[in-house]
Amino acid sequence: MTAARLVRTASAAALAALVTAHAAPVVSTFGPLRNRAMPRLSGRGRPGHIALTFDDGPDRMSTPHFLDLLAERQLCATFFLLGREAHRSPGLVREIAAAGHEIGIHGWLHRPLLLRGPRATYDDFARARDTVAEVTGQQPALFRPPYGVMSTAAHLAAHRLGLTPVLWTCWGEDWTARATPESVHRTVTADLDGGGTILLHDSDCTSAPGAWRSTLGALPRILDTCAQRGYEVGRLSDHGWSHPA
Repeated sequence: MTAARLVRTASAAALAALVTAHAAPVVSTFGPLRNRAMPRLSGRGRPGHIALTFDDGPDRMSTPHFLDLLAERQLCATFFLLGREAHRSPGLVREIAAAGHEIGIHGWLHRPLLLRGPRATYDDFARARDTVAEVTGQQPALFRPPYGVMSTAAHLAAHRLGLTPVLWTCWGEDWTARATPESVHRTVTADLDGGGTILLHDSDCTSAPGAWRSTLGALPRILDTCAQRGYEVGRLSDHGWSHPA
């Protein structure tokens, strides 16, 4: 083997190793494995509590309806906001915070982290974090990756920025055009158990147009089911789920 070929082979092997290392955390995307082996990343909390979380907001058309429903129920939730949408609707962000809800970030843009390098990942997280902090006066501590897919660069950036990643134990598949209030309720409650974290969406900015209406229609039934099963519902910070200070 020539020296040039040895160099090319070694370079290809090194590149493959880097790609593998970058993508290794994607294993956490597989829900059943994550829920068993990574309870903290899944948002697993105390057995008598359910953490209610929403992604992709704020949206001036849809988010106020969720805030109204939660206010009627006297419940608080955790909202993972996209930085760009928070920048567009700062008044709504302040309204979310003033109502007692917890705010985390969902990145600046809803783009796959596996396609981003370390610098772009850090800049995206920092921009979203700083935007929310400027609007609310409080620096967010929680982060949820778009599509629930982490990368090594995302873990490193989150650590540098004081952000703790948290995913979910059950979701409503409420982003599709075929979703209905009945299907969202059925999908959430099929995997609902004490200590779990629910993922829903209060915006359709990355979902099928109008998909949020199915989520809103399902939410009262989801909350009723939680009550019937004896679960309290609230924020991740009420969940007995700890993250670094």
